[in-house]
Amino acid sequence: MTAPLQSDTVLLPERIANLLGLSGVLGDVVGGLLGAFLIANLLLVQTAVAGPWAKRKITAAFTDRIAVNRIGPFGLLIIVADAVRLLSKELVVPEHVDRPAWDLGPIVIPFSALLGFAVIPMGSGIHLADPETGLAFAFAAASIASLGLVMMGYASNNKYSLLGGLRAIAANLAYEIPLIITAASVVIFTGSLQMSEIVAAQTEPLLTVAGVTIPQWFAFVNPFAFVLFVVANLAEVGRNPFDIPEAPTEIVAGYQTEYSSVLFVLIYLGEFIHIFLGGAIAATLFLGGPAGPGPESLGFIWFVAKIWAFYFFTQWMRSAIPRLRVDQFLDVGWKGMLVLSFANLVLTAIIVGVIA
Repeated sequence: MTAPLQSDTVLLPERIANLLGLSGVLGDVVGGLLGAFLIANLLLVQTAVAGPWAKRKITAAFTDRIAVNRIGPFGLLIIVADAVRLLSKELVVPEHVDRPAWDLGPIVIPFSALLGFAVIPMGSGIHLADPETGLAFAFAAASIASLGLVMMGYASNNKYSLLGGLRAIAANLAYEIPLIITAASVVIFTGSLQMSEIVAAQTEPLLTVAGVTIPQWFAFVNPFAFVLFVVANLAEVGRNPFDIPEAPTEIVAGYQTEYSSVLFVLIYLGEFIHIFLGGAIAATLFLGGPAGPGPESLGFIWFVAKIWAFYFFTQWMRSAIPRLRVDQFLDVGWKGMLVLSFANLVLTAIIVGVIA
């Protein structure tokens, strides 16, 4: 297993500042900006692969079809082609939109997801910040996207967009609470909201079976909480059976109906960065973060593999499971997930209290 990530590990901005020979406030500012730029670009490259190319390839594999395969090797240059095609389209602005809110909505969504990655430990010193309330910060940053959905739905001056925005907020309310409550059960185990402490708590061995050591990942310690978190996460990122916020067969394209060109690209980009953020939080809370076999230098590779595994799972669900009706969707959230998440929290508190 990779070495434990301790709370006193040198963070990426500090590493960059030391490399450049800077110190003090100047070192903090330059290191922070360059570190944020590096991580943002790593995520944007992965999102560029996930959206135009991997999504099509995975869906085609599940539905027995042929995906993009003619533009470049394995169809990879479809990424460039789609970028040029979308960005070169005319930006059509409908009449009577609330222009400031209409413009800002698509910017808020990818920004909130990128902001959440600021506290995610990715291994090998790739960690921007490690505040004591890191987990709360990640959820708070991700929830900013709800503001963008409301802005887009309201400002578009379109009843379908408004319905899509309202459905998106209903989804977030119904499933964000169970998501956070389930994450709180991990906090009970670790006694900390600090991301590095949560990862470090999962580095101890849980048990050894036939010479194979199983790590103390919380997915093994509390698999029920892990399943709850993954299901709630599917709803948060809008994947089947919980993709009712868009529901193109019912409300055209939901909150993004009136968007084109670069603003549509930002919405599309934000959607996939949020999927990766959901996978990153799940990996940090339940799968040991960057931990995995081999030396510590492989931590980032293991982390990327875990978030891509979550991405693959969301696309699998998108191809395999039909969409719920909006009433079923809300019933599952409020009457099912919420009750189960509270039951898991209480049971975890009792078990930890007895063991302690």
